[in-house]
Amino acid sequence: MRLAARPLHILVTADAVGGVWSYAMALCRGLLARRMQVTLAVLGPAPGAAQRLEAAALPGLRLLETGLPLDWMAPDAAAVQESGRRLAALVRESGADLLHLNSPALAAGNRFPVPVLAFCHSCLASWWAAVKPGPLPAAYAWHRDLLAQGYHAADLLAAPSAAFATATQALYGLPERPRLVHNGIPPWAVPHAPAALPFAFTAGRLWDEGKDVATLDAAAAELPFPLLAAGPVAGPGGARVALRHLQGRGSLDRAAMQGILAQRPLFASAARYEPFGLAVLEAAQAGCPLVLSDIPTFREIWGGAADYVPPGDAAGFAAALRRLAASPRLRRARAEAARLRAARYTAEAMVAATLGLYRALVPASQAMEAPA
Repeated sequence: MRLAARPLHILVTADAVGGVWSYAMALCRGLLARRMQVTLAVLGPAPGAAQRLEAAALPGLRLLETGLPLDWMAPDAAAVQESGRRLAALVRESGADLLHLNSPALAAGNRFPVPVLAFCHSCLASWWAAVKPGPLPAAYAWHRDLLAQGYHAADLLAAPSAAFATATQALYGLPERPRLVHNGIPPWAVPHAPAALPFAFTAGRLWDEGKDVATLDAAAAELPFPLLAAGPVAGPGGARVALRHLQGRGSLDRAAMQGILAQRPLFASAARYEPFGLAVLEAAQAGCPLVLSDIPTFREIWGGAADYVPPGDAAGFAAALRRLAASPRLRRARAEAARLRAARYTAEAMVAATLGLYRALVPASQAMEAPA
């Protein structure tokens, strides 16, 4: 009997709280387009209605709402390890060939029946080092230690930027640097509908101190034009930010985001901690000039295609935004530079690089044949 390769079955974990959802959607879309079987296991808070519709629009995607806690929302290490054990059972039940783990702490102390690719999207210890003064408090040490165990237990690690990969290796004493797989998004069909007057825009988890919305809020007080902010001001753990000078727009769906980005506002991010920055990529793809905090990740990803301001420098952000607003010619040049740079970070490139890691873990000759 002639044998033919059967589709690789990937179980991907995700959450519905932040950028990992967008990352997972782009990845799953690319895998399904290559005729792979994909199961998406969601941990943490349940997906919202719009997220469920987005997942339902991907033919062949199996969506599992596990109800398991995210590692950074779990009460203790035992709860995370129990989630890992239940996830291992799901892997066995699904018949998956590989586990793509976007919460690497779940690998700590657990044995999975298939190879594990763990993606280092972010972590509490590196967030704390970038955002807070002083060392990580002892009360949070278990988060760091559990993640270290997870990193060492995974068969292969990957990260969305070289800067974050290097920081992760140093912070956790890894024998090798995680493999680099830049994030990517599908092209946005954003029409060009420039605003009559310049304005600025930022987007993301506004409640997250790592985004440093407070700096942009102070900068907005010095601007003669509005600085709009899209995203939630309250987080699932009780974190909250007050907007005094920024004009909040709440959490926007894709169409509403496109409507704002189509006007090509000046896009600002004052983030002190950003392993990649999908919101920046969306703005750049739409042709928005970029004003970013001068952190290693942004320098790596955007090179000379953005204007940079030292982290926490509200006056510097206000000056950079005023300078761009005052010169239509400069705005056009910076917008084009951002758009061209964004072309490097496509969903196609991200999926292709990820598939290379899958093939390294699951050779074609291994458990991938079925009767033709």
